[in-house]
Amino acid sequence: MKITDARVIVSAPGRNYVTLVVETDDGLVGYGDATLNGRELAVASYLSDHVVPLLIGRDAHRIEDTWQYLYRGAYWRRGPVTMTAIAAVDVALWDIKGKAAGLPVYQLLGGAARDGVMVYGHASGGDLDGLDADVERHLAQGYKAIRVQSAIPGLDATYGIAGASPVYEPASGARPQEDRWETSAYLDFAPRLFEHVRDRFGYGVHLLHDMHHRLSPIEAARVGAALEPYRPFWIEDPTPAEDQSAFRLIRQHTTTPLAVGEVFNSIWDAQQLITERLIDYIRTSVSHTGGITHLRRVFSLAELYGVRSGSHGAGDLSPVSLAAALHVDLSIPNFGIQEYMGHLAAAEEVFTVGYSFRDGYMHPGDLPGIGVSFDEEAAKRFPYDPKYLPVNRRLDGSVHDW
Repeated sequence: MKITDARVIVSAPGRNYVTLVVETDDGLVGYGDATLNGRELAVASYLSDHVVPLLIGRDAHRIEDTWQYLYRGAYWRRGPVTMTAIAAVDVALWDIKGKAAGLPVYQLLGGAARDGVMVYGHASGGDLDGLDADVERHLAQGYKAIRVQSAIPGLDATYGIAGASPVYEPASGARPQEDRWETSAYLDFAPRLFEHVRDRFGYGVHLLHDMHHRLSPIEAARVGAALEPYRPFWIEDPTPAEDQSAFRLIRQHTTTPLAVGEVFNSIWDAQQLITERLIDYIRTSVSHTGGITHLRRVFSLAELYGVRSGSHGAGDLSPVSLAAALHVDLSIPNFGIQEYMGHLAAAEEVFTVGYSFRDGYMHPGDLPGIGVSFDEEAAKRFPYDPKYLPVNRRLDGSVHDW
């Protein structure tokens, strides 16, 4: 089965998505997500100018060979742009293979290892009362795990606050928004946030929290120790993820579970963290880690060391990416949890999905392939809308990790 055509569609149904469409001489069509928030056109160009010409005429069934061809054959390996482009091709080919077999992709990965995939939603508020209302909303929808974020008193902007939109989207404007940050205010507030939510809602719901790479190792260790009585499911991205050895210091001072990896792009980024058991959950995503083929390698390595999955699944990844993640989640033995932020209503005009949510769990569905269709004509109604992620500065004006 030969690839006869491949094209890249950039559209903005609620936010920017980059979709790869791959066609075969058997009439089958596969879809991949190539979205990289704030750098969408870089991946679109990498695909259109350097990858698509190499796909025409290749055997669509040879997924592993194509992955190696695009990774090793480029010489310049890894990095978010390259690996996101490879991921789009990989997922599209798995989609085609599933359709050719008449099976959902998870069946091709060995079948279901569980009945459903536990997901966590995002609750936030401009203050603790607002957070309470959002937690109640998520509980009413059936969530068993909820990420909790609240505005920090004394700071004008805080990561993770949804505002008026039902889905948190930090990217905005033709130039990056500049936020202000003060770590000491956060260090004082984080334990109060957890104490408040546990007092209000008890221990019958899993609570997660994102630090978004903003702390030093010793600061993260202090917060982790302070949160132990409130039993977080995890604290996410406590320090800049480039320095894997930093997690050794955090680990020495707290038993609060640690999660990291949404900015990772390959198994090498996570190798030390996994093999030295410095984390409890690896959060690499299917669209930024080379697709289903490479993500399974990461999770297989993690399985050997008792590390579980917790894949990134924010709204800056399209329904194609979420569906692919759910197929992997359902099939692996060391699944932990899946992030699920959802998508804005406009995305439903472009993407039709087969996955479902019920009582805190999701299932990818049993449609052949990944179970998502893409309407190219509808996508034309939503042209690309340039937006940037914020830049973070300390109160003294110096640039800090956002």
